[in-house]
Amino acid sequence: MKYRTIEIPSSSPRTKASVLIIYAGGTIGMIRDGSDSLIPVNFNQILQQLPALDSLEVAITVISFPNPVDSSEMDVQSWKEIAGLIFDHYDQYDGFIVLQGTDTMAYTASALSYMLENLSKPVVLTGAQLPISAIRSDARPNLISAIEIAVMKMNGISVVPEVCIYFDYRLLRGNRTSKIRSSRFNAFESENYPTLAEVGIQIDFNIPAIIRREPGVGIRLNHKLDPNVVILKIFPSITKQVVDAILETKGLKGVVLETYGSGNAPTYPWFIESLQAACKKGIIFYNVSQCLGGKVIHGRYSTSKLLDEIGVISGRDITTEAAVTKLMFVLGNTGDLKTIKNHLSGPICGEMDAG
Repeated sequence: MKYRTIEIPSSSPRTKASVLIIYAGGTIGMIRDGSDSLIPVNFNQILQQLPALDSLEVAITVISFPNPVDSSEMDVQSWKEIAGLIFDHYDQYDGFIVLQGTDTMAYTASALSYMLENLSKPVVLTGAQLPISAIRSDARPNLISAIEIAVMKMNGISVVPEVCIYFDYRLLRGNRTSKIRSSRFNAFESENYPTLAEVGIQIDFNIPAIIRREPGVGIRLNHKLDPNVVILKIFPSITKQVVDAILETKGLKGVVLETYGSGNAPTYPWFIESLQAACKKGIIFYNVSQCLGGKVIHGRYSTSKLLDEIGVISGRDITTEAAVTKLMFVLGNTGDLKTIKNHLSGPICGEMDAG
């Protein structure tokens, strides 16, 4: 893919930091044309929309996808391209910003957290609910604060060496976040993990909640993802025909099973038999809760105990977005059943609690 690259140098003699912005698509990089339609912004004109960038004392490089991707079109290939750009330019910049649409941002953040192993620099995803040209757009404060966070260091070490989502004055761990609102600026929540930072007059970091990295361990790019997974959401009166149609999908390897409450599902004989038959064929089941907060606890009720007995793996407090991308990552990197279960049962990069 031939990317468009634009340099936005800082005019300040005190410039000491640099950031790479990857524009993959989304509302944040849109302006309205003469017919009032949204079109991707020309980043040569970004200073016209964000003159405050010049006072940040940060040298900025923008790499733009030649054909920006709508949020609903993001896929494994898009994640590979973003992760590859970060890896290829890793030594050149202090931090990285990824701009994309909000609808699938939590999926992208989760995928990147697995793909960029031993990350020691910030990768901050952000976007907007209104285009950057709109008078009340949230694009400007989101992007400016994301850049500040991406280059911020303490004793020469990046303050937030992980994949994050910055939105509406809060920094959240990417693989702990879900989009839960479509018509308000505070689109994202991290119900099962604390906020990493809050932005007001100053940026207040929640240091104990931020991942600490071992010094001297180099970044590694894990680019193998297996997309042969599906979400099976349980609902009252779900039928055998529906469940079997999903589980008999050709090439299916993994299922994120969205259950009720703390991991409960129907105990219909046909339901348990269908799941058990799929387990015996090697299909991996990963149990996550439909609730935004709380976690799956196998055995709390008899309904979830049955799932545990047939081999369904508890995802504890993992989000659906992190579970889907984790399944893709784990299945893409190993075929050994024991290894798969070990990886899914515990955290890889802070996406779930440790026990």
